[in-house]
Amino acid sequence: MDAVTLLGLVAGTLTTFSFAPQVAKAWRTRSTTDLSLATLIILLTGILLWLVYGVMKEDLAIIAANGATAALIALILSVKARHG
Repeated sequence: MDAVTLLGLVAGTLTTFSFAPQVAKAWRTRSTTDLSLATLIILLTGILLWLVYGVMKEDLAIIAANGATAALIALILSVKARHG
C-alpha cells in the first residue's frame, strides 16, 4: 500500500467515524428531532455518488470511507424514520 492510499484511508476513517457519536446518541435516545431530514438525505446522496465514483476509479480509500459513511447515515435515517 502506498503512502497516498494510506493517507486516504486515514482521512476517510476519521471523517467516517465522526458520525459514530451521532449514531450512538440517536440509537441510545431514539431521538433525531434535532437532525434535519433534508440534510441527511442530501448528504447520503452525495456519499453514494462518491461511492460510485470510488468504484469506477477502483479507489479503495474512497470506497471504504463512503461505504461506511453511507451505512452510518442509513442507521441515523432508520432511527429517524422509526422515532422521529
